[in-house]
Amino acid sequence: MGQVTIYLDDETEKKMAANARVMNLSKSKWIANVIREKLVDDWPDTVRELPGSWEDFPSLEILRAGTGADTDREAL
Repeated sequence: MGQVTIYLDDETEKKMAANARVMNLSKSKWIANVIREKLVDDWPDTVRELPGSWEDFPSLEILRAGTGADTDREAL
């Protein structure tokens, strides 16, 4: 298991410690949970179900109508 040393300003440390106490976790476990939450690389089911769920959402053609033609892009 790896170890990491972090430095927090006093106000952030107080908030973190208070939150860890409320959740009945050590500071180390609280920080590890926050890091795990930030590293999630999968979209929740609720997000994956969104595309196409709006029946009255305008089509791509309607959204692009009246915007004019794209300018030519330079070759890479």
